[in-house]
Amino acid sequence: MEQGVEDKFQQYPENVKVILLLIRQWILDIFEQERLGELEETLKWGQPSYLVKNGSTIRMDWSAKDPDEIHIFFICNTKLVDTFRELYSDTFIFQGNRAIVLPLDKSLPKEKLRHCLLLALNYHRLKTLPLLGA
Repeated sequence: MEQGVEDKFQQYPENVKVILLLIRQWILDIFEQERLGELEETLKWGQPSYLVKNGSTIRMDWSAKDPDEIHIFFICNTKLVDTFRELYSDTFIFQGNRAIVLPLDKSLPKEKLRHCLLLALNYHRLKTLPLLGA
């Protein structure tokens, strides 16, 4: 883990850090399982960010101004959040066309969130398919 990213994780409250590190591990697992080439883990806009060559950047963060939720951000001019909304509007809360909002008082919908992460990490291969091939 890059030092800046590691420092950022250390700044989160413990309950938030545990969840964000779990989501990070899911990203790393998908990356390895799908053999996606090289993963870039860095800070973008001060947030832990993940990018592979044929994917779309995934950023995640927690903020004291919204202390009860975590946000997973996607590039807003992609079809990602619209697709997630079509597939999982019964599961997730969305912020416009840029983020999935995860309330801290609810359990993570592991398989559905992993599916969203998988679609983002493969976005450029899938972007011409209806519902990104979901």
